[in-house]
Amino acid sequence: MYNFDEVIDRRHTNAMNTDGFRGYIFHADETMTFPYADEDFIRMWVADMEFATPDVVIDGMRERLDKRIFGYTRVFEKSYYDALSEWCKRRYDWTFDRKALVMSNGIIPALYELVNYICKPDEKVLFLTPSYAYFKYAADFNERGYMCSDLKSEDGRYHIDFDDLAGKAADEKTALFILCNPHNPSGRVWSENELRRMAEIIENNHMWVISDEIHCDLLRRNQKHIPLGKVMPDYGRLITCMAPSKTFNLAGMMISNIIIRDEELRKIWLSRHYNFDNPLSIAAAQSAYEKGEPWLEELQLYLDENFRFVGEYLAEHLPRAKYRISEATYLAWVDLSGYFEPDEHLPKFFAYKAGVLLEGGNMFVQNSEGFIRLNLACPKATLAEGLRRICEAVNTKHTEKYTGES
Repeated sequence: MYNFDEVIDRRHTNAMNTDGFRGYIFHADETMTFPYADEDFIRMWVADMEFATPDVVIDGMRERLDKRIFGYTRVFEKSYYDALSEWCKRRYDWTFDRKALVMSNGIIPALYELVNYICKPDEKVLFLTPSYAYFKYAADFNERGYMCSDLKSEDGRYHIDFDDLAGKAADEKTALFILCNPHNPSGRVWSENELRRMAEIIENNHMWVISDEIHCDLLRRNQKHIPLGKVMPDYGRLITCMAPSKTFNLAGMMISNIIIRDEELRKIWLSRHYNFDNPLSIAAAQSAYEKGEPWLEELQLYLDENFRFVGEYLAEHLPRAKYRISEATYLAWVDLSGYFEPDEHLPKFFAYKAGVLLEGGNMFVQNSEGFIRLNLACPKATLAEGLRRICEAVNTKHTEKYTGES
């Protein structure tokens, strides 16, 4: 039994979560002040957890520390591949050739590199919106164009507009499709039928595809993840990105698994990428895949309960909020357009009026006005206080609006 109710003080650890929110959310420096002290904020923004990394992972790092030398390191031993491959086989009935696996210090850096390697200067990247913003940023960084295919929402559940996606994929300058599987921020787990329809569009247009599957382990208990590589077993222009970072709260260890089938692209990657890895990160990731499954299964139960609690709380206190339990991730996607004007800056409102740090729809490219994204990977007590503050701030705003108070 693991203690996910423990409240851990992350101050003085150089944590992005506690110290980096001004720059990331508000593009401001330390002179930006709030009615709340930094330590009084409820933090529900950046996608790492308020839970301790599993003991078995920390033990794996300790064993590596005992080796006492931390020189230049790469993943040479087959045991790492075996751990990851067996994890994927056990959980998703899918695996991959060892030669296809290369390492990156994160999926975001990998996206930045791969867009450059794949897309010519006049070519474009395609992705589904709302979107994790770094898909767009990877195109921007490389001075490549991009196109968005808006998802359609039916009762809060998102669906792909396949006609729109096919039309944009058919543009001869659309070279690369970046898929988030499962999807961030909506939490959709794409079905086999949806993946096959996407695969058909990709294959018909001879496109490259990057499937970002970083959230694939974080499923609700009634869901099943299908790697895109499983429905496209022989398609060479597919890159799959996975990592232990979200699953086991290891984002700061900066290690990700990039599975590149195409030999020529892999050669480009290996010739240009700074190809060394942190020895402690390798030990942490391998230990997670070998021994972390019992912890993950308890985490899933805890997150399921947090998602259920949010639904009940919002239904009672913010009845015009539109909320559906995410099928994956630990991120809730909540539509507050019934309470706010489209141009309102929701992260600022909740920081100043509620003392809650969160991300608004403005951070997810487009097709996301009026939404907030809440990180539910926190102790139940923290979640309850965050929701109390959020609902109180919204209801106070509307009381003032309709009574003329200020």
